[in-house]
Amino acid sequence: MTSTLPHVGAVAANEPVYRVLLIEDDAADALLVEELLHDTELRFELTTSTSLAEARSQLAARAVDCILLDLHLPDVSGTDAVTTVRAMAPHTAVIVLTGMSEKQAGSEAMAAGAQDYLVKGKVEADLLRRTVRYAVYRSRTERATAEAQSARLRAQENARLERGLLPQPLLDTSTVTVTTRYLPGAEKALLGGDFLDVVEADDGLVHAVVGDVSGHGPDAAALGVCLRIAWRSLVLAGHHGTELLHLMERLLVAERGNQPLFATCTLLTLDQKAATATLYLAGHHEPLLTTAEETVEVPSEHGIALGIVPGHRDWPATVISLPDSGALTLYTDGLTEGHNGEANGRLGIEGLLPLINTTPSEDPAVHLDSLIRQTRALNAGRHTDDLAVLRLGWGLH
Repeated sequence: MTSTLPHVGAVAANEPVYRVLLIEDDAADALLVEELLHDTELRFELTTSTSLAEARSQLAARAVDCILLDLHLPDVSGTDAVTTVRAMAPHTAVIVLTGMSEKQAGSEAMAAGAQDYLVKGKVEADLLRRTVRYAVYRSRTERATAEAQSARLRAQENARLERGLLPQPLLDTSTVTVTTRYLPGAEKALLGGDFLDVVEADDGLVHAVVGDVSGHGPDAAALGVCLRIAWRSLVLAGHHGTELLHLMERLLVAERGNQPLFATCTLLTLDQKAATATLYLAGHHEPLLTTAEETVEVPSEHGIALGIVPGHRDWPATVISLPDSGALTLYTDGLTEGHNGEANGRLGIEGLLPLINTTPSEDPAVHLDSLIRQTRALNAGRHTDDLAVLRLGWGLH
């Protein structure tokens, strides 16, 4: 049964409409509660259920602000009714209706999670009005506090993950400039398994990596951190190319346990003196080369992703010549796999390159931010994958 009172007498125009669910199997008591609600002069929409099962269906169909709950229902009773309703609607105010002989029931119900309780037969309109208003206010405050705490914890987790997945570039004498961006795939999400890093070795060569662990969540992130730290340590120890990828794969296999995780990555070694870059693609896509004229995809040989066929060691090298000034951009597929603005179309490299070449590029950071905004606007939240971008620039003024 649903009754709606859109406006009552002198009630202020900004008074909210309270969506109330009454769970009461006694028809006479339900009628009394409805009459009392009318006497409160609150604006309300009332829905009545006679059992917990019926209430479950009502809550699944529509959101409510306040639940008035009788503790004696056909399918549940006592504090079990409170805990069950709270589980069904954790962010909804619950006011328990008790009998006059149930002296402890009200306090026990509040201990079980109810916002307040009222004793049947002793409820007046003014008391009901204040109780509903306060319970809804308290419930909303609790929810806002919980969301704020969750946001703080999420920010702390992201900060910890950033330190592992996105370290400070280790550059001593190199004139290469490094610009990075990392965004989780979904709003409010934690960072995932994408990782990147840049280090300069003692011989002046600049080494870079961008990688993507399959899957999402803490397991993928933890494995991404392991691979990133292993990559930096192995590079500084003098390991490069196929040998480096083999050692990273061994670590991946050891750390993933029984989980079917794998990782794609691109290794890059930039030699400014020789004006060359050496690339190894392990299941990853080609980087982008920016010159004074345009940005193009770098034709590269492909190898197998890490962990797909352990020990196979199929990672051919690609050596490219570099212009006097330019940039190389490595990225994960979160940049290209989103939608292109059409219903079913993906952006892909075919859609990304025109965006890059038509976006002002004087400042690398501004350019990346603008590019990411455009790709996300086209995607409109339909594809959710982490996005990591690493841009190395040289000879630019």
